[in-house]
Amino acid sequence: MAATTARGLRRTGVALAALIALTAAAGCGSDSDTPAKASSRPGERPTKVDSPQQPGPRPSVSAADGRDITACADGNCEIVVSEPVKIPFKGPRGPATLSVTEVGLNAIAYTVKSGNGRSTGSASGPGQGCITVLRSNGSGNSCGGLGAAGRPSPQPDAVVIQAAAGEDGTAVFQFVSDR
Repeated sequence: MAATTARGLRRTGVALAALIALTAAAGCGSDSDTPAKASSRPGERPTKVDSPQQPGPRPSVSAADGRDITACADGNCEIVVSEPVKIPFKGPRGPATLSVTEVGLNAIAYTVKSGNGRSTGSASGPGQGCITVLRSNGSGNSCGGLGAAGRPSPQPDAVVIQAAAGEDGTAVFQFVSDR
């Protein structure tokens, strides 16, 4: 009878040890998106670090003017956007506005308004984008693959806008004017 009791205690001890190990392993995970701070001592549990709130995804590319839409006021800028936004700028016939209506993974859609004129552009897919040329007598769009297109060239009495959709849910807008 003593042997049976000893075997039962050993089984209970093994089961208890397994339960403790499983409970400890389950406690290591986190359902938070906040990164954990690395600990300097072995066995010490990491603590959370406060991260600054950023609007939208972080771009994988940089732009000369960052996210500053006011840099476009003169019709010359390079900015990154990650959400719908209105960008006022000086067009060939006075004030104009580019309204970004969609930004997503490899996707961009926008509308340009100047005076009574209106032009829209949209593209989706890797390496896709649009070029809009805004002139005093009208505008035109071309959307599709941008390939290795660099900064657009200035054109007389026009504002050229290039929008490139990004893989990370951002888009780069380049505004170029002859001013």
